[in-house]
Amino acid sequence: MELSPTRRDFFRTLHESPLNLARAALYIAKEEYPELLVEDYIQHLEFLGQSVKKRLPTERYPLRIIGTINDYLYGELGFSGNTADYYNPENSFLNRVLERRTGIPITLALVYLEVARRVDFPMVGVGFPGHFLIRPDLPDVEIHIDVFHNGEILFAQDCQARLAEIFQQAVPLRPEFFQAVTPQQFLIRMLSNLKRIYLEQRDLERCLGAVERILLVSPQAPDELRDRGILSYHLGRWRAARADLLDYLATRPSLEQQALIQDILRQMIDD
Repeated sequence: MELSPTRRDFFRTLHESPLNLARAALYIAKEEYPELLVEDYIQHLEFLGQSVKKRLPTERYPLRIIGTINDYLYGELGFSGNTADYYNPENSFLNRVLERRTGIPITLALVYLEVARRVDFPMVGVGFPGHFLIRPDLPDVEIHIDVFHNGEILFAQDCQARLAEIFQQAVPLRPEFFQAVTPQQFLIRMLSNLKRIYLEQRDLERCLGAVERILLVSPQAPDELRDRGILSYHLGRWRAARADLLDYLATRPSLEQQALIQDILRQMIDD
């Protein structure tokens, strides 16, 4: 498949070391906003980082650094979680999050991580179930930050309460809930959010675009290969659909999935 210039830039960024998450996220946004100038937003993140650096206290303890970032992003600039229009696709595009100063947990996390990196405060994303968090990447600092709720500091008991709130029942904490995500996993989570939103909106073309980019990040993801084939089928691109669905069958999915795919393949032959 021949890639568009923007998608080529995205693909190239994926293979840089270290992977620049902000730049990759901006190339995701550039497909929706073709006039977007990536370097302008990189410079804006640089400005945010330098502004925080000027405000840092002399004694740079973790909680003081977090407090300074929170005061600047949420207090002075007014960043906030978008509770009124959570499923608006704009919440998943870094350029719009920076412009509107509102977003969903993962995009607000990206802004926060980029600012923290520029003040030499190591932080990582955490794929907490149902609600993305971040935390300092420091020994013996066992706190998490809820970027969606004004940078609220969460201890273990707070995470337990947040989990019960999300799932409406008591859920035991498990170590894997707090594992740091890789840059690739971060991007897949961003794109998966867009995929779900576009699928809910029945915007199959944009949904397919999200799946295609997930497969650029993770070419061996069988579920995405299946979904690309199914979306191509519904969009009338049967040659591409057939190739993907046959490749998916070669991964030996469950019998239920095999029956579903075989039925789609038969429909393409019958029609």
